[in-house]
Amino acid sequence: MREILISTESGSDLPPELIKRHDFHVVPMHVIIEDTDYADGTIPVDMVFEHFERTGKVPSTSAVNVAEYQEFWSKLQKEHPDCVIMHFTYSSLASSTHQAAMIAVRDFKDIYIIDTRQVSGGCTAHMVASWKRIQEVKSAVTDYQALADELQALADELQALADKAVCHFVPNKLDYLKAGGRVSNAEYLGATLLSLKPLIEMVDGKLIATKKYHGPMKRWVDKFMDDFTQKYNLRKDCLYLMYGKGLSEEVLKRMAENAKRLGFESYEYVMTGCVISCHGGKGAIGLAGMLE
Repeated sequence: MREILISTESGSDLPPELIKRHDFHVVPMHVIIEDTDYADGTIPVDMVFEHFERTGKVPSTSAVNVAEYQEFWSKLQKEHPDCVIMHFTYSSLASSTHQAAMIAVRDFKDIYIIDTRQVSGGCTAHMVASWKRIQEVKSAVTDYQALADELQALADELQALADKAVCHFVPNKLDYLKAGGRVSNAEYLGATLLSLKPLIEMVDGKLIATKKYHGPMKRWVDKFMDDFTQKYNLRKDCLYLMYGKGLSEEVLKRMAENAKRLGFESYEYVMTGCVISCHGGKGAIGLAGMLE
């Protein structure tokens, strides 16, 4: 039986326990702080926050480049001879990682590129659902050649699963989005004065601001989760609880309690890494899941 590997970039924010449990492989994106380029995941996310608090500027980020993909996949293929790689990229409409992967893959065989059309926990939800589907396919195939013949069809099926991944998040403050030029001064001042928190939804691979929540997060976390689960007909096997470092323990605990109240069989905390934290800042909150 050919080994099927799943890989992605660090912007998927895969929790370490899920990486270990499902043997996911991660290539780092980049965070640039004061002209020093750091591989995402090699520095604590606190460095992002400390830099912003000291300078008022958010670190810049950059995608995985073509040469890095080539090195990453070459190493995987050397360590896992005759493997097949299903690589899940950060949304092609939110980063250039997908485009770089599509160029890099031209020099390889048996690597399939899948656009998650998501970020952070949305990528995580899509990848775990895909891992489960791969296990089902592998358990049903007894013929080596039969599996080889079905790989493109499997990749197409996993790409189609992207349509079933949903993700919402709410930044705790707009400071990082303002510093990064993603909201205007007028929007920032209005939201700050009224204590409004914009809901950001992934829609067709793009980040779109929709409704707003008002006041301290602990006052509206229940409504945020009710809104999300009422909007979508979600699978109940797992709800992904996204958060930026600095979110209060009270809210984290309440998210878990709500996941149980809402009938989910399990939940996974997904802490945003350095790349996502450059946009969402400290204490952001989010949800991700898969549609039925």
